Order: sequence, then C-alpha cells, then structure tokens
Amino acid sequence: MEKGKKKENFESRGKTEQKSDRKNTVSCQNFKKCGGCKYLNLPYDKQLKIKQRMVQELIGKYCKVNPIKGMKQPFHYRNKVHAVFDRDSRGNILSGIYKEGTHQVISIDSCLLEDETADRIILTIRGMLKSFKIKTYDEDSGYGLLRHVLIRRGFATGQIMVVLVTGSPIFPSKNNFVKALLKEHPEITTIVQNINEKRTSMVLGEREQVMYGRGYIEDRLCGLTFRISSKSFYQVNPVQTEYLYKKAMELAGLTGKETVIDAYCGIGTIGMTAALKARRIIGVELNKDAVKDAIVNAKNNHLENIEFYCNDAGKFMEDYAANNGKADVVFMDPPRSGSSESFIHALSILKPERIVYISCNPETLARDLELLGKEGYKAVECQPVDMFGWTEHVESVCLLSKRGVK
Repeated sequence: MEKGKKKENFESRGKTEQKSDRKNTVSCQNFKKCGGCKYLNLPYDKQLKIKQRMVQELIGKYCKVNPIKGMKQPFHYRNKVHAVFDRDSRGNILSGIYKEGTHQVISIDSCLLEDETADRIILTIRGMLKSFKIKTYDEDSGYGLLRHVLIRRGFATGQIMVVLVTGSPIFPSKNNFVKALLKEHPEITTIVQNINEKRTSMVLGEREQVMYGRGYIEDRLCGLTFRISSKSFYQVNPVQTEYLYKKAMELAGLTGKETVIDAYCGIGTIGMTAALKARRIIGVELNKDAVKDAIVNAKNNHLENIEFYCNDAGKFMEDYAANNGKADVVFMDPPRSGSSESFIHALSILKPERIVYISCNPETLARDLELLGKEGYKAVECQPVDMFGWTEHVESVCLLSKRGVK
C-alpha cells in the first residue's frame, strides 16, 4: 500500500540522517532501549526539516503547507508523566516505561522530555516502597499493589497531581505514606488513588479516592483556567498548544456570529477558546469525566455561550442535523487513528462552512482530507507544529472550506 511505503520512507530517511550526523547532539543512556526518542541523535533543526518534508509530501497535494513551528525549548516539555512499576529478576524495584512493542519495563531515573519535578517525585515514590513494604504489581500473577504512577503538572500554575494506580482499594499505611511523600515534596497539591483491579493494559481504572487535596489541578491556557482531573485529556506541551490553538482560531475566522461545534472536545480547551470569539459553542465528548471538567471549566471562566454533551461526536452531529441544527464551523481533534467514516458522513449532513482539523498524525489527516474532498470540502491551509520534539510525531492544524464558500 502507498501509505505503508511512505511511512517506511520517512522512517528510513530519519535513520539515514542519523547515520550521516555522527556527532550526537544529546546524550541519553536509554536511547535505543525505550524507543521513545527516534531522533535523539539528530540536531533539532534537522528533525524539523524531516517533519516538514513529511507533512509537505502527505498534505501538500491538498493545500499550502506553512513552515513548521518549532519549539524554543525542546526539552522537559511533557507536563504529563506516566511511570510503570515492576521488579527485575533480582527483586529490585523498577519504575519507567515499557520498551517499545513489549511489556518489558525500562527503568528510568530522568527523561529529557519529561517534567523534571515529576521525575524526581517518581524516584522518591520508588525509594519509599521498600520501607512501606509495598509490592509492585505483577502482570502475570495479578499479585501486588502499585501498578503505575501518573503525574500531571500545571505549566502556568505549578500545581501538581500525583495519581497512584493500585491493583486493590486497600492501601496499607496510606496516611503515613502521603505524609512521607509530602514531606519530601511539599509542592504536590493533590494525591489521588486510582483503583484498577482488572487484568488489562489500560492504565487507569474506573474508581478513585482522593488521598490529599482537591483531587484535581488547574492550569491556564490562552487566558483561560482549566480544571484537569486524572482521566481528562489535556495537551502535554502547553507552550506549543497555545500557539496551535491561536492558529486554529485564526483559521476559523470567527466574527462573533457563528455557531461552532467542538468535536472530541475533551475538557473544553478548544471550544472555550473559541467561545471568546463566537456566538454559540457546542462541545461533544464521549469521556464523561472530561465532560464534567468541561462544565466546571466553562462556569469558572464565566462563559455562558457554551454547552457540553456526553456523546459520540458523529452520532451527536447526525441527530443534531436531523433536528435542523446548524453549525458554521466545526473544530475536530480526533485520536491518532483519525476520524471515523461515520463522523465524516455526519459532517456531510451538517454541512458547516468551515472545518478546522487538528491532527496528531499526518497520514490519517491525508486520508481524511481525501474523504472530506469527496464530500465537497477543499483544504485551504495547513500549519505543522512540533509538539513532540525528538520523536517522529508532528501535529498539524488544517482549514477546510465548503466549495463555493469563501
């Protein structure tokens, strides 16, 4: 298939670039072990050139592709850090990430991409387990308590959430554990126990109990304040996200008269940013926890022109159109797999004048631009944004217009 060939070409091109650049720009003992940083031994400007070419080759046949927006500081940008806990064959406690394509844990003390404070907290937790006689979870036997630690840090506020994912609701000496952790890290603002008793690859379970603080943190983005809980989606690179969202608003061309649908809205970041410039915003999200946060976020920011629905975005838009609903602009920010055919079909029924498509995968973006073209939409402009430096991933925001509508 052509798509597979292109992916292979981009990966081989990165490897060729790496071989040709013998001087490593960055040193990491886990490079080639964890598989996270494909481009770690490439200078940052070369990474941007590879990503620019990738987007140009995939999207350039549909519309103009602007120069990629790189980072000023491409290190320690991840404000969400996830650590898996395990033991090695000698019984030593490990915390880190799964080696790419496996469930083998690579022990990591610090990462060039992750928030440094989060890394220090994870190391502290790892060091506390032995004295508190807490066993790490074993995937094969289902025995043990601590499975994962998830840390989220508000870039603008500095607030820190620690989520302890356990295989059981019973957490021995939990009060003393919390006190000991806060003594080492008083900067922590909340600690949550998430209970995941299922033998599953999913990180988070359904049940939670707050061990300390409010159970959520807040951050500021584009002049708005957002409440973030453990399960809510929030972009991991806030500096680049602010640029991405501002560009999305520019492409949308909002005048204050529009009805806007924010599909896959998460905790409402895009929709609330648009609410400052449009008449009415409708946010749609399937994750009920994210919808709860979105409703609170709108209230806290005194936005009365936005409403949220917990539903599948495609189904909602089909029902909305069937009831004579109208939308001038649709923002869509689907997962890496791209949009579904049912969602694109729903767009064709609703017929918004403009679509602003935020994509974390240029291959599926190209596929969806092709499908949307058949529904009467023409891609106008694409802006690549480097959200994930040192990795092969690239974000893009693309404007599509209904043919015949300027």
